[in-house]
Amino acid sequence: MSDAPILEIEGLEAKVAEEDLPILKGLDLQIGKGEIHAIMGPNGSGKSTLAKVLAGHPGYEATSGTVSFRGEDLLDLEADERSQAGVFLAFQYPVEIPGVSIANFLRTAVQAHMPDGEELDIFDFSDMLTERMEMLEMDVQFAERHVNDGFSGGEKKRNEILQMAMLKPKLAVMDETDSGLDIDALKIVASGVNKLAEEDPEMSVLLITHYQRLLDYIKPDYVHVMVDGRIVKSGGPEVALELEADGYSEYEAAEAAASS
Repeated sequence: MSDAPILEIEGLEAKVAEEDLPILKGLDLQIGKGEIHAIMGPNGSGKSTLAKVLAGHPGYEATSGTVSFRGEDLLDLEADERSQAGVFLAFQYPVEIPGVSIANFLRTAVQAHMPDGEELDIFDFSDMLTERMEMLEMDVQFAERHVNDGFSGGEKKRNEILQMAMLKPKLAVMDETDSGLDIDALKIVASGVNKLAEEDPEMSVLLITHYQRLLDYIKPDYVHVMVDGRIVKSGGPEVALELEADGYSEYEAAEAAASS
C-alpha cells in the first residue's frame, strides 16, 4: 500500500444547498489505499451528508475545508468527473428507472468511463457483465429487468454492488447499504463487497452504517464515530463493538458539553 492517503479530508464543513444550517462542522478523515473504513453515528450526525458531498450531490454544498482524492481537489470536480476519477456511491435509497434495463444502464455507465473516442465493444461488455454477475452469484436474467423497478430492498442493494463490480472504483462509498436488509440479503451484499475487495486489493471502501451487524461480514480496518458533523473517535473494529454495547450517549453528551 502507498503511504499517501487515497482520500484526505481536512476541516470539511457542508450544508444543504440554499439553506444556512451547517451539517458537517469541521470533519477530518484519511483513508489509505486498500483500506476499509466504517463511519458509525446516530441519526442526524451527518453520515449520509458526507457520502453525498463526496459524490458531488447538487443538493449539498461544501462551505469550507478541503477534500483531496488521489492528489486531486475532489470538490473542484463535477459529479460525473468524480465518478470517472474512481469514486463510487452506493445509495441508501436507490432510485427506480422504469423503462431502462440494467444491461443498458450499465453499458452506458461503462461507456462513460472509457477513454475519449474509444467505443465499448458490445460483445466485450456482454462477456464482462456475465462474468461479473456470475461472480456475484446473480441470475443473468436479472440484467434484463428495469433498474430497481419493483425490486425488493435486497435486489436494489445487489444491483448497487453489480454497478460497483462493473465500474471497478478506486473508492467505494457505501451509504447505509445494510438499511432495510434481512440477514440473508445482508450476507449476499457483504459477500459481493468482499469479493471485489479481494479482487482489487487497492480499492478502498468507506462504509456508513448504524449497526455492527454489517461489520460482522465486512471487516473494517478502522471505525470512526461521528457525532454532530464531526468524527469524535477513531480506532479499530473494537470501537464498533463498544458502540453496540454502550450506544452513542457518551459521545453525544461530550459533544454537547463542548459546544455549549
